Amino acid sequence: MTGLLSLRNVSKVFTLGQREIRAVDDVSFDVEEGECLAIVGESGSGKSTIANMILGIYPPSMGTIAWRGDVLPARRELRHRRAIQLVQQNPLSSLNPRRSVGASLRLPLDVHGIGDRSHRADRVGRLLEEVGLPAEFMNRSPAALSGGQRQRVAIARALASESDLVVLDEPTSALDVLVQARVLKLLAELRDKRGLTYVFITHDLSVVRNIADRVAVFEKGCLRELGTTEAIFANPQHAYTRRLIAAVPVVTDAEVALRKRLMENDNAAA
Repeated sequence: MTGLLSLRNVSKVFTLGQREIRAVDDVSFDVEEGECLAIVGESGSGKSTIANMILGIYPPSMGTIAWRGDVLPARRELRHRRAIQLVQQNPLSSLNPRRSVGASLRLPLDVHGIGDRSHRADRVGRLLEEVGLPAEFMNRSPAALSGGQRQRVAIARALASESDLVVLDEPTSALDVLVQARVLKLLAELRDKRGLTYVFITHDLSVVRNIADRVAVFEKGCLRELGTTEAIFANPQHAYTRRLIAAVPVVTDAEVALRKRLMENDNAAA
């Protein structure tokens, strides 16, 4: 097995009464160290199920998931939970409203025994500064922060355990366009600074274009297409990928021409 993270012939089947629902169907791909792999698709495409299996929330029904060449157990060890962290879509629901920002950031330091106990408050302050927030924010409650500030705290919490891979599940979809751009810029800077690896879950290809190295396109639990971001946008091979790209808001003449060409190709194929 190659890559920092490797999925081989992974499927996930859920049982609903007498029915079986195949949410992910025989999927294989690698996530290379230091890259940002975007997993894109519409609602129900299986992308969030993939994220939950990577995190160990769901075990695969079939196939294997390996970390640095070793198959991950269904029940993850503490070292695996430390290495693979999550940033959720809604930062308000992901942060405990009864804990201060500082308490939320200190928790992973305590759980994983990171740093001296007496110096963990200093580490919390440095984490906040690293994501562009003043250290004194550690005394605030999540409710006192804006949406963008809360998402920065959620990112800081994912970094607190000194993780190697961060799963970002629609991390900017709840933010307005300006705040979204600032958070994406922060994620890119942190990736360069820390050598992080991202799995970026989203339905928004306009976001993917600005942050991802490669794109995996999912539809109905199946991996339809996988390639570099440049190749996916310049010459998508699958009809579903072409439809997704054709729906991206157009901002340049070149994109107008691409959208027209993709739509003409699909109409001709139909």
